[in-house]
Amino acid sequence: MTSEVIVDVQKNDISIALLEDGKLVEFQQEGRTEQYAVGNIYLARVRKIMPGLNACFVNVGHERDAFLHYLDLGVRYRQYEHFLSLYSDGKRKPLPLHKLPKQENTEKDGQIQHTVKPGDEVLVQIVKEPISTKGPRITCEITFAGRFLVLIPFADKVNVSNKIKSDAERARLKQLVHRLKPKGFGVIIRTVAEGKREAELQQEIELLVHRWEETVARIQNHNPQDKATLVYEETSRTVGLLRDLFNPSFEAIHVNDEQVFNEVKEYVSLIAPECKNVVKHYQGKLPIFDNFSVTKQMKSSLGRTVTYKHGAYMYIEHTEAMHVVDINSGNRSKAVEGQEVNALDVNLASADELARQLRLRDMGGIIVVDFIDMQQPESRQALYERMVENMKKDRAKHNILPLSKFGLMQITRQRVRPAMDIKVEETCPSCGGTGTIKASILFVDILEGKIRRMSQDMGLKSFRLHVHPFVEAYVKRGLFSIARRWKVHYGMGISVIPDQSLPFLGYKFVDKKGMEIDMREEHENL
Repeated sequence: MTSEVIVDVQKNDISIALLEDGKLVEFQQEGRTEQYAVGNIYLARVRKIMPGLNACFVNVGHERDAFLHYLDLGVRYRQYEHFLSLYSDGKRKPLPLHKLPKQENTEKDGQIQHTVKPGDEVLVQIVKEPISTKGPRITCEITFAGRFLVLIPFADKVNVSNKIKSDAERARLKQLVHRLKPKGFGVIIRTVAEGKREAELQQEIELLVHRWEETVARIQNHNPQDKATLVYEETSRTVGLLRDLFNPSFEAIHVNDEQVFNEVKEYVSLIAPECKNVVKHYQGKLPIFDNFSVTKQMKSSLGRTVTYKHGAYMYIEHTEAMHVVDINSGNRSKAVEGQEVNALDVNLASADELARQLRLRDMGGIIVVDFIDMQQPESRQALYERMVENMKKDRAKHNILPLSKFGLMQITRQRVRPAMDIKVEETCPSCGGTGTIKASILFVDILEGKIRRMSQDMGLKSFRLHVHPFVEAYVKRGLFSIARRWKVHYGMGISVIPDQSLPFLGYKFVDKKGMEIDMREEHENL
């Protein structure tokens, strides 16, 4: 199996697509200005105590307060409270953690109102992004995640991932990390650390300890008047998205932005020097997602209806409480062996596609799937086993229940950010909802008018016009094409680029630096 990562960097967001054998299996997108990423650490203030929920609401600067349950204070809350009381004013030089006086652990069955009060400063970390009407979910159990290890301040234990099965390897890693880590820090050894050398683990421990020291410095320099202060921000958006996705087996990582390309190459050189040459700077004229067929796959895979093997299809609905999936056989012809075999065949194919959709859309929470009814217990068991096998590729924590007597399968999947719900239907850019437009044949004349204005009035001689692939084929047809005539009259630096993300009569102008030139007129109606 070949794996490639495609990174599309735009002005407002960054998107990462993972392809396995050319097929889109994971897609992540984040705004470049989004502040509330999982892993960020804030010095925030308690705003309101809710004794009935045994929780409180904390102001982290979001429009909705973050929710902090008593159990999320963690056993080391009093240690952090004492630490902040000593150093948050910036007047003292921080001591090594193991030299600070030990504080009592918080009680497991304690009450929130006896532990914190409104106005208290707390050090919190985002564990779930804001979803729908809910604010961020936070914890006081601070961790710094690396590729191989997770560093935990004020802890002294070393734990090993349960997915590392070899007792000898578990013992080796535990002994090694005990020797390498500074006193006063705990470490969780991740699955990918299996077989890693001492130098690699030491390098990551030093990096994570440095991040903690930077966080302490920001705590000391914070403005006490601020309601919330960001004291640690996860690594750059792309590196943060790529960190858990990265696998040394990747054949290529294509990035279309030079700055982000350098960041990714530096990161890969740090964690896997032998793989640094797989990072490639994409400089083609086509949009990067179009070049690698990501746009087309997104439009066919991320709608409300997903068609797959032999005409079968599934409906996917997102609600506040859960996701509901309905499996249909469509116009598929029945198997000669009968309805049971036909239903099993459709259900097995749907299990393959559903496992891909869960990863692709990052669906979390409760997922209820209505499969086609099957009567034979062995058929129902075969479907359950197929789903379990398919989900082994999924990194998110999940649980799958066998089919109920109503033919429903219930799945729970870890949710830390909103599910991908990308609209693939295109809004008509021409009529604005009226249902009538000017004659389509005039579209090319309107484009030429805009090109003339840019060339003659604005003095731009080099730019790219992005249009739908059908329009691009039309203006480039023939030896003496419309596109060639534009070059002759208005400048040889004019390029016409097919862009699958645009609707049929959509367009955009882009300068040689990659910035969009707004040539739309107010209330434009082509």
